[in-house]
Amino acid sequence: MNKKYFPLDKNALEKLAQRFPTPFYIYDEKAITENVRRIKASFSVFPSYKNHFAVKALPNPYMLKILNNEGFGADCASYPELLLAEMSGMKGEDIMLTSNETPADEYRAAKKMGAVINLDDFTHIEFLEKTSGLPELISMRYNPGPLKEGNAIIGRPQEAKYGFTREKIIEGYSLLKTKGVKRFALHTMVASNELSIPYHIETARMLFELAVEIKEKTGVRLEFINLGGGMGIPYKPDQEAVDYQALSDGIQKAYNEILKPACLDPMNIRTEWGRVVTGPYGWLVTRAVHKKEIYRNYIALDACMADLMRPALYGAYHHITVPGRENEPLSETYDIVGSLCENNDKFAIQRKLPKIKTTAESGSGDFVIIHDAGAHGRSMGFNYNGKLRCGELLLRQDGSVVQIRRPETVEDYFATLDITGLKDFK
Repeated sequence: MNKKYFPLDKNALEKLAQRFPTPFYIYDEKAITENVRRIKASFSVFPSYKNHFAVKALPNPYMLKILNNEGFGADCASYPELLLAEMSGMKGEDIMLTSNETPADEYRAAKKMGAVINLDDFTHIEFLEKTSGLPELISMRYNPGPLKEGNAIIGRPQEAKYGFTREKIIEGYSLLKTKGVKRFALHTMVASNELSIPYHIETARMLFELAVEIKEKTGVRLEFINLGGGMGIPYKPDQEAVDYQALSDGIQKAYNEILKPACLDPMNIRTEWGRVVTGPYGWLVTRAVHKKEIYRNYIALDACMADLMRPALYGAYHHITVPGRENEPLSETYDIVGSLCENNDKFAIQRKLPKIKTTAESGSGDFVIIHDAGAHGRSMGFNYNGKLRCGELLLRQDGSVVQIRRPETVEDYFATLDITGLKDFK
């Protein structure tokens, strides 16, 4: 059983909300740091192991600096994400650019800062050479097609727009070698939020076998293999977290069986985990504003899917608790909703919860905590209906709380409009 926790009690939360009104995200630095150290310890059998944190999961330089201090790098998908990694103190090959359909200016920026460029298609070799010049080190992303099953979130590899086929990636290494590239790497990403340890071990085995084939057919010895991201977290209380040590042991077994006999030891092993690093240690903190009782009973929050869109986008489950009511019976069945003009603006559907008091009823509604929001939460926010995205807080290891992103304002929303000539516009 995966017990859900929240690091503040109701009294502490009331005091915090006086400084920072809801809704807001809050992240637990101590828990994240301890989790990072568990990952590193489990994978220490691979001496050069490094995780390139997927910046898309939580693009905040304060969080990236915490991870950088622990030896993690960054995996970026755009120029702004490259800048976020750089401003957090990450440098050179600690940063990877794994974008797709990449514009020339992003390739140029990555090359200038010495980041690892991870190509997504064979045609990008010529494009990169013409627009930026080929760097000394190049990685390429492999799409195994029907050789590997994806999962519900990311879809089947043969239907995905990402990566090289097996034939093209081998041709790509041969071509890059003739063009003078000296250092090579391999990468894949075939699942999202996958909790199965055998699935991830199978992915490693697939890449190790491909590394042997690449060496045999092209003479290229890879410098590192990036096993990608996609590590899941237990969103539901009845799910179990991935055992990092069991996963590492399984990957090591495949490494010893495949890479060592092919004289590819030592091989640097990398990952690009994001969700599993910070996801369980972040929460969306909201208040209950309204109660509506029609064909169903609804609790409306001061947050909406513009703040957290995973439930609406994927039908994803996020656990919900009500501080101060942890020991009360789950006597009510609610749809937990926001105020967006979309009927899928629901954080939970027909969820069993304790009786919730709202601001409309009592003047100060109950807090409602949405768990496991530390990845792909605030980062996926948007401004539909003119909704202003909430801010982010960090619970420091000494118990203090700092704001690491303020909430958006109306001025922010209008900042990109050129309204100087509006009065004369006819």
